[in-house]
Parts: sequence; structure tokens; C-alpha cells
Amino acid sequence: VVWGKSRSNVQDHFLADSTNGTGKDLIPNGNYAQQTENGVTAFGTDGWTMGSVYNTNAYTYVGWTWRANGGTTSSGSGDLTSTHQVDPSGGFSIVKAVGDGGSGDKTISHGLSAAPTCILAKNIDAAYNWDTYWAQGLSSGYSIRLNTTDNQLSGRWGTINSSIFTVKENYTWAGTNNFIYYCFTNTEGYIKSGTYIGNGNDDGTFVYTGFRPAMMIIREVAVDDWLIYDDKRMGFNNSATGNSNLYPDTNVAEGLEASRAIDILSNGFKLRTSNATGNASGGTYIYLAMAKNPFKYATAR
Repeated sequence: VVWGKSRSNVQDHFLADSTNGTGKDLIPNGNYAQQTENGVTAFGTDGWTMGSVYNTNAYTYVGWTWRANGGTTSSGSGDLTSTHQVDPSGGFSIVKAVGDGGSGDKTISHGLSAAPTCILAKNIDAAYNWDTYWAQGLSSGYSIRLNTTDNQLSGRWGTINSSIFTVKENYTWAGTNNFIYYCFTNTEGYIKSGTYIGNGNDDGTFVYTGFRPAMMIIREVAVDDWLIYDDKRMGFNNSATGNSNLYPDTNVAEGLEASRAIDILSNGFKLRTSNATGNASGGTYIYLAMAKNPFKYATAR
């Protein structure tokens, strides 16, 4: 999976994966159906190749990537016909499922080594909002949309366990449409999703992940923007300048903001802002943090 965004200019985020194939993009900040365009043109063993759409001359970009299974899919079980790719750690999978034209709740297998702690879901055939699942922080069965600033919404998810997740008609599955689900489960040294409570102070909340995060997605469980942080763009661990921020729910360019400051530490991250978007006093936040490599498969240096 490749998630990319122009840093320097107003331009949509894009998500591409080897299950859907090259030249097909999803837009995290919009409700659009899958776009057929000259985006990612090849997935390689050590990177990816960009076409013209997200490769504008003189624009600067950032990309975040997850390894799955090199494009090799396996058939899933459950009510809906599905395929999945699972990464070597068992902590991340790409699941593609197609509706059966029926009604009611449906189950889909995720292929992970444990129950998902976070799922990003999108109808790729029609204009549908992104729904997300979080094992902690939200009310049971609720979702927060990736492409909006809405508060949590009910009736999006059913039972989720070590084998399957349950999707709700006309929200997380529909008709005979194809859906994509990016599934994550907490994996020692690699993936951690969870929740924290803000303290409204520049000496902000410390969030333990058990590894040094390379990328974090954060959202308050309220009407608010999403945030993406990483360890490649300038500003982290510098509360004077703040961080170079991008927002998954908008197409705006990157901004260097002291009011969004964060420290990236060897075992987690710490908020360095009293701003409500990341650290409102008493606010409940959800997050997904990723290490550079799964610890078991990391390359020694």
C-alpha cells in the first residue's frame, strides 16, 4: 500500500495498493469512487513508480507505505466473497470483498493473526464516505469517517474477532459493490492503535507504543480534523517550530505549526501542544502508530 500527498501544494491525498492494481487510486480526503488515473504505475520489491498525476514538476511529496504480500492474494471466508494479502508479521492486511446483493449484516475474513484493532474501509465502486473501526476509544459499532471532521457515527460495525469482521449494510458493505478494507492489529514492535486522554498542556500526554513510531495518524473523538505525523518531515521534537502537519480529511498543503508540536520517542510519542486538535484537556483521542519495519523483520544497520 502507498499513501501519498503533495507537501507543497493543494492536492488530494492518494492511496494505491497491489490488490486493486496499478493506475487505480483511492482518495482519503474525499468520498469518491476509485479513480482510474496515471498514479502509481508499478509496485516493486524496493519501492514504487509514479505516473504523472501525483508527480507534478517542482511539487514536493511525502509517501507512507506498508508491505503486504507482494500482490499474492488468498481467498477469504465469511459471508462475502473476499481476497486478502497479509504482511509477514501478520499485523496488516489488504482485504477486498464484493457484496452479494442480499441484506443485513455480513461477515468477512481479515487474515490477521489476531482481531483487528483498526480498519479503514471504502466502497471503491461508488461515492461513499470512508468508515473506520477502532477497538478502543469509540462506542461499540461506531465509526469515525476518515474524509470528514464528523463526530463518531453509529451502526457501522458488528462483531469483530480473530477470524472475521462484521460489516453493516449500506455503510461498510452495499449491494454488489466492491469494498477495500485496510486492516491492522496491534503487533509488538510494529503496529499500535489505541486511545489517550489529552491534558490541554504543552507538557502533553505521553503515549506508549513500545517502539519508535515512524508514522502516526491521530484524531479526537469529537468534531475535529485528523492529523498525520512522521519522522521524515521537519519539525518533530522541536516545540519551538512545531511539526509539518498534513490532514487526511483535507487536500491542503503542509504547514509548519508550533501549535501542533509532537515529540517522537524511542518507545512512543508525546504531545507538545495545548491545542485542542491534538491535546484538548479531557479529550479522547484515537491513534494508529507504525514503526519503520516490523521488529522481527527489521534490517540491521
